[in-house]
Amino acid sequence: MDPDFLNAFTQPSTLDRFLTEDVIAKGEKRKLIKPTSSNNPKLEELKLFLTEWINRTLKEEHIVVKSLEEDLYDGLVLHHLLENLGSLQLDVEKIALTEKKQRKKLSVILEVVAKCLQLEESQLKWSVESILTKDLLSTLHLLVAIAKHFEPTLALPPNVQVETITIESISGGLKTSNAVEYITENKENIEAQSNDAFDELFSCDPDKLDAVKKALLEFVDQHVGKLGLNVKDIESQFSDGVVLLLLIGQLEGYFLNLRNFFLTPVSTMEMLHNVNLALELLAEGGLLNFPVDSEDIVNGDTKAIMRVLYCLYSKYRTKEA
Repeated sequence: MDPDFLNAFTQPSTLDRFLTEDVIAKGEKRKLIKPTSSNNPKLEELKLFLTEWINRTLKEEHIVVKSLEEDLYDGLVLHHLLENLGSLQLDVEKIALTEKKQRKKLSVILEVVAKCLQLEESQLKWSVESILTKDLLSTLHLLVAIAKHFEPTLALPPNVQVETITIESISGGLKTSNAVEYITENKENIEAQSNDAFDELFSCDPDKLDAVKKALLEFVDQHVGKLGLNVKDIESQFSDGVVLLLLIGQLEGYFLNLRNFFLTPVSTMEMLHNVNLALELLAEGGLLNFPVDSEDIVNGDTKAIMRVLYCLYSKYRTKEA
């Protein structure tokens, strides 16, 4: 037997499960997160982030998730999550008590997910079997894919990677292979590959950058000026999300209830709340088709703020022309 297989497991109970014939059938492959990655801080951060996101999304339905593997395997939480995020009506029972019904329920749910995400079977990093058997790696891949599709502005923890071991049952015993796998995108690689107009703009003559910044500020001032606001600085006046929310309200015709955001935020948390709400409104309106880290806005990142403002500018300057 491959010694890496034995070394990969620290708990005898885990090893024992894979030495029984009913755990992994002949010809079957199973990929798992190595125990060496189980205490990875980034992995724990992602698990906590996804758990809080699900609980926040399903708060009104009084659903509380404590463990991603234990609480999602039967399809009930996934069912509610998809109906809430995508307004999808799934033709399947809400509660499935037997394994047969759970398997059928998961089959319907995962088929809908694959269709929404436009993924071929070969592209899927999860399966009915892996979710049903409470496989953490598959569950995380599934939740990250759902989050990125239905809430593209959600600031998922980047660069989450784990060590994995793939176990295959062959005629001579168990064959294993090791690898490192990303669960969330490598932010450094994405930024290195990014080469949009704003990247070019920031690398050109400062005069051109100032001209674009001036045009965006004049556009904003023209609309929020009706509310008695005077906007002169991109870095400082957009970081709390208030001007951005009011601008969206003016342009999109939203009535923003003061109870839904902080008009005078006094903490970073309140500023993040405002910015996240603004990004959600832009995404819902089809104006934002790229990921934005709300923390970049709060930190006064000029490029991030200008990109967001340009989404509104490019739409409404055409209407006003």
